[in-house]
Amino acid sequence: MSVEVAKIFETTDPTAVTRRAVQLLDAGELVVIPTETVYGAAGRLDRPGAVAKLRQLRGNANGPFTIHVASAEQAKPLVGPLSELAHRMMNKLWPGPVSLVFDVPSAVRAATAARLGLAESDLYQDDAIVLRCPDHLVATDILLATSGPVALTRVDGPDERSLAALEGVVALAIDAGRTRYAKPSTIVRIRGDAYEVVRDGVFDARIIEKHLKTLVLFVCSGNTCRSPMASALATKLIRERYHLGDADPETIGITVASAGTFAMPGLRATPQAVEVIAGMGGDLHSHRSRQLTPELIHAADFIFTMGRSHSQAVLAMAPSAASRLLPLNPNGDIEDPIGGDVSLYREVAESFNRLLEERFAETLFQVHPPEESS
Repeated sequence: MSVEVAKIFETTDPTAVTRRAVQLLDAGELVVIPTETVYGAAGRLDRPGAVAKLRQLRGNANGPFTIHVASAEQAKPLVGPLSELAHRMMNKLWPGPVSLVFDVPSAVRAATAARLGLAESDLYQDDAIVLRCPDHLVATDILLATSGPVALTRVDGPDERSLAALEGVVALAIDAGRTRYAKPSTIVRIRGDAYEVVRDGVFDARIIEKHLKTLVLFVCSGNTCRSPMASALATKLIRERYHLGDADPETIGITVASAGTFAMPGLRATPQAVEVIAGMGGDLHSHRSRQLTPELIHAADFIFTMGRSHSQAVLAMAPSAASRLLPLNPNGDIEDPIGGDVSLYREVAESFNRLLEERFAETLFQVHPPEESS
């Protein structure tokens, strides 16, 4: 029996494809689905026929599979009580190309296996579970709609040669084109309040460490006026509140950055912005514009936008960012001073000082109270 193929982004009804995938998974069949790193044959772990086929694809190797979830909320019942670090890693690295390994208490392992009707060894190995939350809208839609635990085992993309090898094992292959990354996911093991990068993938240890810092991100259009001005004044405010002198906020685990939804990478801040910020005690001489990316959005703890269009652009790239997204001015869009004179830039910058005080009191200063770093 040949494998059914659905080119999901070429069909007039993509939701019908995801419904079909969910129906097959619920029936115990395997479905090839895309993630941001690789394609994987997916099957429900509470369907014995699916588990047998998954083991066949990976050479009958024993041991548990990596369970894929649509969100951190789906993962929590499988893990039990989480450390502060585990919470932070799930929030900062998911959805994304990172598999997290959690140690799970024996009582949680037994209760979870019983609830799902599985042997503990189907879910856990060496008292631990491996979970992955892919950053791909097709995978997310399927995982959200599937009621049981779903495991994936890697397969080659849905080309003709690869599909021939999957005949009789896979019922449906969803073709979403090339995956975003050419590397596998990174594997990170969490042990209490410490972690270890078990396998480098899309992210290496340096990138993981950077993601775990508190990132404050400002977003405008071209990243040459508003967002870099706000970023420079935010850096100044943080230095003052945390008594850092000239030290970088990264020394206390806070990173301040900016990006543009339509930015041309590598441009300097406008001369007016540089002049006004210098007069207010900040520095934009080394600023270079950069494009907003999903990776930057996922890494950010607080995302401050200059206008509604920027908020819409953020959510289009990463819907999961909604809870971290705030307009810098909750009462309306902030005027773009591009093309204006120094007085207009100064007016905008002065409004930033007031707005940053207000927004940080509600966000950053709640997470990192300044008195603790003084």
